[in-house]
Amino acid sequence: MSQPLAGLRILDLTRLLPGPALSMHLADLGADVIKVEDTGEGDYMRRFPPLARNAEGTEVNAAFENINRGKRSICLDLKQPQGRDLLLRLVDTADALIEGFRPGVMDRLGLGWEALSRRNARLVFCSLTGYGQTGPLAPKAGHDLNYCAMTGVLDQIRADGVPAVPNLQIGDLLGGTLTALAALLAALLGAQRSGRGSRVDAAMTDGLLVHHIFPHGDLDAGQVPTAGRTLLTGGTPCSRIYRTAADRHLAVGALELKFWQAFCDAAGLADLRDKHWALGLAPGSAASDEVTQRVAARIRQKSRTDWESLFADVDACVTPVLTPAEALAHPHHRARELVHRRGGVTAVGPLAAIDRLAIAEAPSPRAGEHTRELLSELGLDESAIAAALAVRAAAGVDR
Repeated sequence: MSQPLAGLRILDLTRLLPGPALSMHLADLGADVIKVEDTGEGDYMRRFPPLARNAEGTEVNAAFENINRGKRSICLDLKQPQGRDLLLRLVDTADALIEGFRPGVMDRLGLGWEALSRRNARLVFCSLTGYGQTGPLAPKAGHDLNYCAMTGVLDQIRADGVPAVPNLQIGDLLGGTLTALAALLAALLGAQRSGRGSRVDAAMTDGLLVHHIFPHGDLDAGQVPTAGRTLLTGGTPCSRIYRTAADRHLAVGALELKFWQAFCDAAGLADLRDKHWALGLAPGSAASDEVTQRVAARIRQKSRTDWESLFADVDACVTPVLTPAEALAHPHHRARELVHRRGGVTAVGPLAAIDRLAIAEAPSPRAGEHTRELLSELGLDESAIAAALAVRAAAGVDR
């Protein structure tokens, strides 16, 4: 099939993780994504450790290479009139612009929503920030950990009773990337139907708070959501992580009674078949803890591999806890054609299977790699292109 977003042009002024991951999905769907970088250091995620070597032997941040695949890069100094003018000319050709500056920065540059919408009425202007465009925290800086902390999410992720730092950027990617992706696609559809663009104010804290569904339900039920003591945080024996022999782990997600009973039968714990929350075993209770201890002692008797083999043909929602390397190599993910190599580094995608849609083929761009190409597409003559490139060369970006 043709790519769903083929023919759409997206200007991405963001850097680091949430915005570039958002535009990665758009590029995978066929959009022409132009990564607009400054003429100084550009997107400094390129230099984050650890570094790997790409197909050309250059040291790169592999995560940066992954999320910036399939894009073109132009370097512009938006603090200078020439840079702003060139961005405006790109805006004339664009369907959407994504930015992640603090509120007010784009307006002060003369590049805010109102100014750009007057120039391009169908433009979708997406601001992706930590705290949004309004509210007392709007001007504050922050990162994923802060957004998880401010929405109660971090309180519910604990190790040894203390809030733990997850190695999945929940705020950036769930609260930011995926929330903004849904809103941006909806706004693009609306612009196609009406001929008028719109302003998308996507806040990572909003996305997290909206999706922190079960703890809010606990509060409405008069309960205090406590990590490790509720139905979905390990407070029941049917839904928790168990340590196996050789210090590996098994995830048991037998929430429904039929799965719990299948688990008990396969694990040699048939006498526990009726010890389930649906039959009155209260999450976080002393009785629940007793059952958990029985299960834990049983699981410790075998290795993860043994349990994996035992449950291979048992429909009980039991899986091994894989390392990232094991996950990338797992036959299921390989069969789904999710794991690829692009430019010598790992690239994972697409986000969802749409017929036989593949991820973007082109590797991530060097900073400003397509500046000349894009200026030429805008109709600049050779002397104007040379003048623009001279400004970038003076700043140390010679593309």
